[in-house]
Amino acid sequence: MLRLSKKADYALMAMKHLALRGDRGSSSAREIAEQYDIPIELMAKVLQRLVQRGLLASHQGTRGGYQLSRAPRLITVADVIQAIDGPVTVTACSTADVNCDQYAKCNVRDPLWRVRERILAALGECTVAELASEPPMPATPSRPATLHTNL
Repeated sequence: MLRLSKKADYALMAMKHLALRGDRGSSSAREIAEQYDIPIELMAKVLQRLVQRGLLASHQGTRGGYQLSRAPRLITVADVIQAIDGPVTVTACSTADVNCDQYAKCNVRDPLWRVRERILAALGECTVAELASEPPMPATPSRPATLHTNL
């Protein structure tokens, strides 16, 4: 099952929040955390990671906080997920790991790498601007997303 980490979820929520603010200034970690009921310490760590990866800019002082480092249409969902969780992987051998006992004999390695590339392409097509243009969803029990690919 392909699943985002909680940190990646929180990062995407923060990015959408900041995109919706637009030019109205920055938001603090506390403001974002309180709006979405996320622990402040965790939100602060997520925001700092996004700053380190160049997706956010931070400003100190009374009017300080975080804002997007570039236009929301130039930041992809893939950028955010990889900034938080590292490279997207589908299998344990998603890299050229010759330490795997099955590496030379594996008959699904290359097809699964192609699946990974398709997932990355799809995540790379969706931008923070698109996330921000979506109306908020009503609160419902969570359902797992289904990913359909043509191999």
